[in-house]
Amino acid sequence: VQLVESGGGVVQAGESLRLSCLVSGRTFTSLDLGWFRQDPGKEREFVAAINWAADITNYADSVKGRFIIRRSNRQKTVTLEMNNLKPEDTAVYFCAGRRSPPRFDPAVAQVSAEYPYWGQGTQVTVSS
Repeated sequence: VQLVESGGGVVQAGESLRLSCLVSGRTFTSLDLGWFRQDPGKEREFVAAINWAADITNYADSVKGRFIIRRSNRQKTVTLEMNNLKPEDTAVYFCAGRRSPPRFDPAVAQVSAEYPYWGQGTQVTVSS
């Protein structure tokens, strides 16, 4: 499975960005997908996840109400719409994928070790 992110950049606080991740190499609809982020010197942090059917989403408390995760099974993409960005959202954002389990457990979906497939990351910088 290959994942390629795009859409990062530099924005001012309060502005929006939309990240996209193109997935190839495995049946897209067999995958749950997630976004994680990492600041230098910090651990990788869960941001959002969406199950294979796109009927379950899960968000970190820090982004709930500001970020929206979506997927297009036709275009084989997962997107992260980020609104009202804050300086603390600055990080490298990674797209991740895993084979969908029989039941989507939100707590498990937040664990980076559950995802064997990763993109290379895209930098998001939010200035104050």
